[in-house]
Amino acid sequence: MLLTQTSGFRFKLLVLLIGLALGGIVGYLYHLQIINMNLFFDRSQKNFLRSRAVASPRGNIIDSRGIILASNIPMYSLSWQGTGNRSLTKSQEELLTLLTTRFSLSAKQITLITQHERRSTRINLFSDISFEQITSLIEQISQEKNIILEKSYKRCYPHNKLASHIIGYIGLDTNTPGKMGLELLYNKELKGRSGKIVTIINAVGRNLQAYSVTGSLAGDTVQTTLDSDAQKLAEEVFPHNYEGSCILMDESGALEVVLSRPSFDPTIFLKPLETTQWKQLQEKHCFMNRAFCGCYPPASLFKLVTLAAALETGIIEQKIGWHCIGHTSFKGRRYHCGNKSGHGVLTTEQALAHSCNIPFFEIGKKIKIDTLAEYARELGLGTKMGTLFPESAGLIPTTAWKRRVKKEPWFPGETLSAAIGQASMLVTPLQIACMISALCTGYRCKPRILADELIITQKLSLKEETLSFLQKCLESVVKQGTGTHLKHLKHFTMRGKSGTAQVRALEKKALRKEHLCHGYFVVHFQYKDEKPRTLVLLIEHAGSSSVAIKVALTFLKKYAALCDSRTPQPY
Repeated sequence: MLLTQTSGFRFKLLVLLIGLALGGIVGYLYHLQIINMNLFFDRSQKNFLRSRAVASPRGNIIDSRGIILASNIPMYSLSWQGTGNRSLTKSQEELLTLLTTRFSLSAKQITLITQHERRSTRINLFSDISFEQITSLIEQISQEKNIILEKSYKRCYPHNKLASHIIGYIGLDTNTPGKMGLELLYNKELKGRSGKIVTIINAVGRNLQAYSVTGSLAGDTVQTTLDSDAQKLAEEVFPHNYEGSCILMDESGALEVVLSRPSFDPTIFLKPLETTQWKQLQEKHCFMNRAFCGCYPPASLFKLVTLAAALETGIIEQKIGWHCIGHTSFKGRRYHCGNKSGHGVLTTEQALAHSCNIPFFEIGKKIKIDTLAEYARELGLGTKMGTLFPESAGLIPTTAWKRRVKKEPWFPGETLSAAIGQASMLVTPLQIACMISALCTGYRCKPRILADELIITQKLSLKEETLSFLQKCLESVVKQGTGTHLKHLKHFTMRGKSGTAQVRALEKKALRKEHLCHGYFVVHFQYKDEKPRTLVLLIEHAGSSSVAIKVALTFLKKYAALCDSRTPQPY
């Protein structure tokens, strides 16, 4: 009886173990065949399929008239496809002799070719072969099974440094995202879609069949508002021994010229860049777009804000007279005019035209810094303009800012410095362009760099009589003030303003170049029947505005000639 029970237990245990074993086998098979089906399917596909991407042409970047600023040029590569021969045949040796003659094959490359020939695999021999080299060889190699010619694309910047901060650049591989500028911001639209070719191979790696899975699709064209001819003029006339920026903008906000110095040549990134070259670019801050991100004191250009605030709040009237003796006093301290001997008796219009400081110091004694800040923001200073590109907001100080950042109150004497655009004030050249355009048109316009961007405007809250008076003052700058160098230009109507931005204490300005003042000149102009435009020139450490005025004069002369050359001549 005991033996029978023992045998029954053993039988049940055996059945249980067999059941567990079969269950484990079934579970493992389920894991392999169902759960990991996609994994093993992909691995099996890779055993006999090889895929490679087919590059698509990157989209063009063009100016407002369709001139190409960034494009592509075809690039050819030559590869050897092995066919499984144990050793090179006589015809293959002759082919290698031809390639050696044309491209200087090295002994190492020939050895590698022999190895790949036996394995039926491919080896790339030459990249970036010129079209001329290909055409001279194509007739002799067109029927060769071992030779594979492939076409790809390389980025091309036909104008080199022209508007480089707007266009940007890409790296060595056209398929990688852009690194800055429109190449980065519009990378998705520009890059297009790569194609895919799949090749079936046998057990020894020989190609049996190739077919296209997806076709490549070229990237979109991005049209800018830039005028490449005007940009070239700006690049030509801007002094090469100075840093700074130049902006030309029309009344719809279209940026036709955006220059920033120092600049860079985007073509240098299409080849491996040496460490020393990259370091030099970084040390000179070549990638900083000074037009949008450079922050500078607004200098005498801010007097327009001070005058607008004083007129709007009733601190002064338009016809008030002033007497400049070279300085004024406030709380025991002297505040000097740029003309140490004084301008004598003058009107407000004449004071702005000759950039006399005294009237604005007097306004500074009566106005609050927060009121100045309010009108500065109304005219677009101290705030980002809303372009597609990175921008600096700059700084228009207020009592709250001083208390928060400096942990101290705003002192009344600081308002006198702020009234002439010094103190802690910082603006960008783009903000200055928008301010001058707004004062001359009566509305602020959002700057735009793409042709299809919406035109967005906002009417100024200033009174019409205030705007008219400010425009009259700007006209006087050119007719009788600091901008008289431009008044003899024919067929131009102009309103302008100069400015000298102090960057160090005046007693240090002669020590080194970096202690010299920045020079501004801005002009809102119309040539003949052309659209009105605003030109802003900022030249760093020029010592005064005279350099900027001379550059503006040269630019406008050449710009007039450019406009005339584009105008159809009557027969």
